[in-house]
This record gives sequence, structure tokens and C-alpha cells, in this order.
Amino acid sequence: MAPENFDRIIDRRDTASEKWEKYRNTEILPMWVADTDFMSPPAVIEALRQRIDHGVFGYTNTPDELVERVIARLQQLYGWHIEPDWLVWLPGLVCGLNLSCRAVGRDDDSVLVPKPVYPPFMSAPRFSSRQLITVPMQQQGHRWLIDFDALEAAIEPDSRLLLFCNPHNPGGAVYRREELARLAAIAEAHDLVICSDEIHCDLILEPELSHVPLASLGPAIEARTITLMAPSKTYNIAGLGCSFAIIPDPELRRAFRRVRKGIVPGVNLLGYTAALAAYRDGDDWNRRQLEYLRANRDYLVSEINQIPGLHMEPVEATYLAWIDISAAKLENPAHFFEQAGVGLSPGRDFGDDRYMRLNFGCPRGLLEEAVHRIRSAMLNSLPA
Repeated sequence: MAPENFDRIIDRRDTASEKWEKYRNTEILPMWVADTDFMSPPAVIEALRQRIDHGVFGYTNTPDELVERVIARLQQLYGWHIEPDWLVWLPGLVCGLNLSCRAVGRDDDSVLVPKPVYPPFMSAPRFSSRQLITVPMQQQGHRWLIDFDALEAAIEPDSRLLLFCNPHNPGGAVYRREELARLAAIAEAHDLVICSDEIHCDLILEPELSHVPLASLGPAIEARTITLMAPSKTYNIAGLGCSFAIIPDPELRRAFRRVRKGIVPGVNLLGYTAALAAYRDGDDWNRRQLEYLRANRDYLVSEINQIPGLHMEPVEATYLAWIDISAAKLENPAHFFEQAGVGLSPGRDFGDDRYMRLNFGCPRGLLEEAVHRIRSAMLNSLPA
């Protein structure tokens, strides 16, 4: 199979793509939901082809090799040793957020959620008969981080769970070890369980930074953490539905498994196949993808910050730009950018209407066209 070409524009129209169907029969470029427009790694495609050629698609257990690969990967990358029975395989990460809310505490207990954040963080507590307490994050330099003082002040006697995102979506911050240690100390002092969404852990754009799983800090925080991971964002295989929770504590794991029974299905065999191929053979491909994404990010920061009314800080991870539009004073930002021909994610969905989120996980040609459209619309909106 030919090597990857991240510049190649692949026509995703008429493929039932959620990303592209939103603006079907329009000229709007979809740069909203977090999947990339890159072809998945050749090794993943070849593994799927071989599995399809087998021709039988019955009920499927988790492949032993996939479990072994995940365990070895966590040990190699993070020095974190996990046991096979700590893994709970899921058809998506969002259901992991919802199951965590159901597994921890009781009805009407409160769940802490720093915001701005990926919208399912704020809906999961409500769907699970829990009370939502949002904690405003703070911007430190170019990084969006938990305000630890505000977090501690927001904790109520019935607070049982904190939903945490690292690397953060949106904002792209990679939490440092000392920051995670402070979060762990707060959780231990207030007897909180933390559900840590680490789905973007393989998308660190800064070469000098490394992802640190919260649960890897030590036995105390490990015992009160549900870690959610998946290959889906990194290798563009979200449509195949394969994620996993790592839950070291037996009692917490039993509660998590109990609330999923009869509701959340297992992972399908093609999801397992793609995940195994990605973790076994995809690291070199991802290193090249990260180089491409880093260049896209740097281009976008340079261009956006030259457009009146807009500002963007460089994200440390993810392919999701968090663009400050507050100076533009737009009445309906999402509609404004759609009229300009670019579909973005409204910041209000994440808890901060001063921003828009832009997915730059796409060929440079598409990104350049989107920037051209945004620049033209913003300049035309200026008073004469």
C-alpha cells in the first residue's frame, strides 16, 4: 500500500460521514467534530482487509494480543503497570463518562466538571441523575488549566466524582506531573473518584512534552481513578468504536461493570482489529501525522492572529484550535462563520461563548481555504 499523504484531499461526501453530512449540499467546509480527514494508517487498513477476507463476523471476544499490547504500551510509555482484569472494553469513550457517573455515588450526588470542556462532560451527570457543578477553568499564559482553588471551593459534602480531561479538550493543555499531583491530593483529601478522559494522549504536539496518566502517579490515586483511553482520535478510527476503561480498584470496577449490564454492548470485531493494528504498527505513522499537525497548528496560529477580532494560543496537544472571538463581538458566531463557508464548533457548547473550536486535522489545502474564508468574512464585517 502507498505511504500516507496527509496533503491528499479525500472526498468524504456521500459516505454518511457525520462530519460532512452536517453541511450536505452546501459549500461549507466542516471543521467541527473531532475526527480527521486523513486516511487511517496503511497497517490498519490492511488488517481490516484481511479480517474481512476471512468472511465470518460472529460474536467476538477481546483478542489476547490486544490486551497484551495495551499493557506493554502503558508500561513502555508511562512506566505504568496494569493488570489484564483492570481493562473494561467499551464501544466508545462517551459511554465511559456516563457509566462513571452511574457507578460512583447515588442519585442526586454532585459531579464536578471544570469548564470549558467537551460537551458530554456536562450532559453525563444529568443523564445519570446526578447534580452538575461546573468549575470555571483559568488561562495561565497560553494554557487552559483547572483552577485548583476554585475546584476545592466548589466541592460539596455530596460531591463524589470529578470528570477530568487530559490533554484538555478544548484548549489543548497537557497537564504536568506537579499539576496532576495537586489534583490527586485534592481528590484524596475530599474522597473523590476521578474519571480521567485521556483519549488525546497520543496527540502531543510539543516534542518536549509527555503525557502522564493521572493514575500512574501512585497507588493512592490509582485506586480512585477511572482512566478512559482509545485509539480512535489518533488513528481516525472512531467509526469502528473501540475504547477502554482502566479501573484498578476491584469495588469500583464491579460497580462500573454492573451499571453497563444490558445497556452498553461490547466492541465489534472490526473495532478490535483496527485497535490492535494501530497499537502494533501505527506509531511511526503517528509520528509523521504529529509533524503534519504541528505544522498545521503553527500555520493557523500565525494566520488567525493576523485577523482583526480573532486570537489563538498554540495548543500543546490535539488537533483542535480554541479561537478567541470575543473582540469580534459577533451576535451569532456559528451562523456568521457558516455564512463565511466554514463550520466550526460553538464555544457555548463547551461552556464559553467567547470562543469557537476549529478542527485542523485536515489537509493543508482545506485549512488554507478555511482561513481565507474566515479572513474575508472578518474583514468584510469591519465598519467602513
